[in-house]
Amino acid sequence: MDISAGGGGNSLPTTGADGSKRRVCYFYDAEVGNYYYGQGHPMKPHRIRMTHALLAHYGLLDEMQVLKPHPARDRDLCRFHADDYVSFLRSVTPETQQDQIRALKRFNVGEDCPVFDGLYSFCQTYAGGSVGGAVKLNHGHDIAINWAGGLHHAKKCEASGFCYVNDIVLAILELLKYHQRVLYVDIDIHHGDGVEEAFYTTDRVMTVSFHKFGDYFPGTGDIRDVGHSKGKYYSLNVPLDDGIDDESYQSLFKPIMGKVMEIFRPGAVVLQCGADSLSGDRLGCFNLSIKGHAECVRFMRSFNVPVLLLGGGGYTIRNVARCWCYETGVALGHELTDKMPLNEYYEYFGPDYTLHVAPSNMENKNTHRHLDEIRSRLLENLTKLRHAPSVQFQERPPEAEQPEGLLYLSCYHGTMLT
Repeated sequence: MDISAGGGGNSLPTTGADGSKRRVCYFYDAEVGNYYYGQGHPMKPHRIRMTHALLAHYGLLDEMQVLKPHPARDRDLCRFHADDYVSFLRSVTPETQQDQIRALKRFNVGEDCPVFDGLYSFCQTYAGGSVGGAVKLNHGHDIAINWAGGLHHAKKCEASGFCYVNDIVLAILELLKYHQRVLYVDIDIHHGDGVEEAFYTTDRVMTVSFHKFGDYFPGTGDIRDVGHSKGKYYSLNVPLDDGIDDESYQSLFKPIMGKVMEIFRPGAVVLQCGADSLSGDRLGCFNLSIKGHAECVRFMRSFNVPVLLLGGGGYTIRNVARCWCYETGVALGHELTDKMPLNEYYEYFGPDYTLHVAPSNMENKNTHRHLDEIRSRLLENLTKLRHAPSVQFQERPPEAEQPEGLLYLSCYHGTMLT
């Protein structure tokens, strides 16, 4: 295994506070890299295959339970999405889309969210991995990973921002069957609007999004948007400006998330690790290093609460693969060597062939004063929460049909890869 020895400053204990080894499972379907949004489109599922190759050559696949996700069924997707929207996704093809112009417009499928070959299978695969990861956490795993998931913009009745099915909402709904409170954290450069909207009026799910705000897609995520009704103050938005660096980012992330964990006390955490917040992203304008981005994973892992790690945005695909490989190492408690092992996509990582890339010298438009104001305001909002809201816990809904009893866990939500 190409993992450096020695306890560097970023190395992590493999065991939790209770001394038990972290149980990590990882969902991957070899077909996912074949889906293609179309020429010139920035979203490239191929990045998932590149990530997987790095995981293999760093020896990390041997450290995890590797699972092939079972495709999510219509009824699984309809736990959040409208029946007619799911039916449309299932039936539309590049050949038939011209006959469905009204439906394309109604469901916001077109330029940003194009119809492509295998679209519905793609949705079933990435959603199946996230829901399967939630099931694994519900049954004893400490960390579950689905880098194909994290498509946070999809709405109940429409596609948005390269996202068709909101696998995150579906995974959280699965976690809520076993946990009274679930925390969602989003470090993609774009606001996690679809997830926030889905849980805006409940106190059982807290959403926290760190994102670029101001004339930037999707345009939501104002610091004043805090939730509604029972969900008031259970939505936290951290609006950021161009060029934010590791130090500035962590000066907000750690105090805010530390206080959230103390007050909300979630039974499980979902962390969307969109890599478009990295320096040099094709669509992004932040200046985070891979270690700075991964520090968020390390920090959330340190609370010893079950964590579901998901992908998301990320459009400079060589850096996306670097980031998610490194963050898998963080999840496992391993510090990876910077020198990259030979792999199928080695030429993508030249000229340095290293895991880490230096951030740029771009201007950080986030002043210390502005960051202090944001932190103070959000910490004040958190004081308005009741500590750990008590929920009348209903009889647990079924996980779906389980004709084979517990065998369902391995047969339905994931099949062991050989």
